[in-house]
Amino acid sequence: MEKLKVDPITVEVLGNALLSIAEEMGGTLVRTSYSTNIKERKDCSTAIFNEKGETIAQAAAIPVHLGSMLGICKEILEKYSLEEIYPGDMFIANDPYNGGGTHLPDITIAQPVFYEQQIVGFVANIAHHSDVGGRVAGSSSGDSTSIFQEGIRIPPIKILKSGVINNDIIEMILLNCRTPSERLGDLWAQIASNRIGEKRVGELIDKYGNSLFQEGMSEFLLYSERKIKEGIKKIPDGVYNYTDYLDDDGIDLDKSPLPIAIKIEVSGDRILLDFTGTCKQVKGGINVVKTALLATIYYALKAVIDPSIPSNAGYYNSIEVKAPEGSIVNAVPPASVGGRTDTCQRIVDVIFGALAKAVPDKVVAGCNSAVSTVLFSGIDSRKNDFFVYPESLGGGLGARPFKDGMDGVHVHVTNSSNLPIECLEMEYPIMVERFELRKDSGGAGEHRGGLGIRRDYRILESVEFASHADRQKFKPWGLFGGKSGEPGLFIINLEKENQRVLSSGKVSEVVLESGDILSAQTPGSGGYGAPLKRELEKILNDVIEEKVSQDLAEREYGVEINLSKRTIKKRENLVAKGDEV
Repeated sequence: MEKLKVDPITVEVLGNALLSIAEEMGGTLVRTSYSTNIKERKDCSTAIFNEKGETIAQAAAIPVHLGSMLGICKEILEKYSLEEIYPGDMFIANDPYNGGGTHLPDITIAQPVFYEQQIVGFVANIAHHSDVGGRVAGSSSGDSTSIFQEGIRIPPIKILKSGVINNDIIEMILLNCRTPSERLGDLWAQIASNRIGEKRVGELIDKYGNSLFQEGMSEFLLYSERKIKEGIKKIPDGVYNYTDYLDDDGIDLDKSPLPIAIKIEVSGDRILLDFTGTCKQVKGGINVVKTALLATIYYALKAVIDPSIPSNAGYYNSIEVKAPEGSIVNAVPPASVGGRTDTCQRIVDVIFGALAKAVPDKVVAGCNSAVSTVLFSGIDSRKNDFFVYPESLGGGLGARPFKDGMDGVHVHVTNSSNLPIECLEMEYPIMVERFELRKDSGGAGEHRGGLGIRRDYRILESVEFASHADRQKFKPWGLFGGKSGEPGLFIINLEKENQRVLSSGKVSEVVLESGDILSAQTPGSGGYGAPLKRELEKILNDVIEEKVSQDLAEREYGVEINLSKRTIKKRENLVAKGDEV
């Protein structure tokens, strides 16, 4: 029988249909989940894979979650023979060292999709659970020293067998969590998400036929491969280096800084990223496993080379990665990984920093590039129940070649929402006393860096606080004359007699009493281009909008401002008179 030839229009239709299915799966997961971390903050992702376990479509959610799903389907196929996998089976996993994820709170559930008694693909979703056990509530503090301290480890095992729930597995998981009823609700939501995905993929095959569907998926991968190769060709051949630094690992504070070094070699339509020179894995929980590294790289290169490339495995083969085993970017067991996203964010920054020398119009300045995470836990007397409240906070996006950076956003490999204050105060014994942009936290430049945020939490009942965060010592850098942005910090009881600035962003078991206020202040970002080139009207507007103080504006931009008259001019020793708006 002659092989079908899929035309480009059909490939595009199938690709968009699969992406639509992944997005519907994500919507189902969000709408049916129990925890605020998923139903409000949308800390979850969905994807579709082919029968080989290769990514076909990933919904636009959280890029690092791809790393949590990259390994599970292939691990399933290696662990189970095809004769041991049946329609209605679902597999659950979270272990970073066994194909299940990138840190333990991210639980992945994958389901094979059958058509005419054959596996034609997989649907999968991942959700960040608020707690999966371990020494610290929230299971992702930055100062754990071993994966065994971070929670229950789940290898790829069947949570459903032929459509029937394996209650023994459910009970084992719930027994190891501090908030079992919430966990159960979120697990049910993940199962529902996959069932929607399985149904929709089956309907798609019914419409186009299995042969056309399979060939369409293969051509979709080849399309992405062609696009990435054409994009790489536009980068000048050469070797590009950059090094950036993490603050510390939360344990050995005297062993700072922790370098992440990269050498990028571009040759024709191939690109090699070499992390030789990066520090060895550390005691604290900021180590990264290989799948998380790859997911981070795939995001960064897609963003720079061609954002329109479909998010599938087709472009992975053109990217070669060299990462020394046992380093902080390719950790081996039992390294702790709970706060791995802080390191992933810095990996993106070093990739951008290196490529700025090759394609300066395609990258942004240094970003807040941390996942400043707060974890509160304790007994809520209103419900007489234990709670765990995790939230990651946004910061500044680095200034762009033609535009200011964005203020108060998640960047790079994270993309979750903030928890609305009304939901927070309804769910937990905590009040948000202040929530604002941090004035002067964005680096000066022709284009200003985005601002960090300040979020002050008033504690209403005794709680424990834990965190992982970075860029509290090393500022987000500027590009091409742009100035650095401000670092972040955690302060307890700011401007009071018992004020305390935490020495690291990676802490746990910090007791906060009723009436205490934790001020979480996130990093800003770097500027782009020389500050003296910035348009006067933009400088004046920043001061009027209280994004930049008058003192800093006059100092960094060489201007004189009269706020009462709302006028601004260059200082006479810098430019001729009359340059005023």
